[in-house]
Amino acid sequence: MIEFVLVLAVLAFLLWLYILLPARMANDRGRSVIIWILISLVGSPLLAILLLIALGDAGDR
Repeated sequence: MIEFVLVLAVLAFLLWLYILLPARMANDRGRSVIIWILISLVGSPLLAILLLIALGDAGDR
């Protein structure tokens, strides 16, 4: 039973890291959510997060 709960916790964390966090960050910055989820899945979530921070809001330019 403990293993099952641990597996669910790891899956929830990965879902948050790879999909929900980049999607929320992209949405907050006015950028395409789908594109940034794909960048996170194909590249890495760290890359997507750092790029979103570096690029800032879409309306700034």
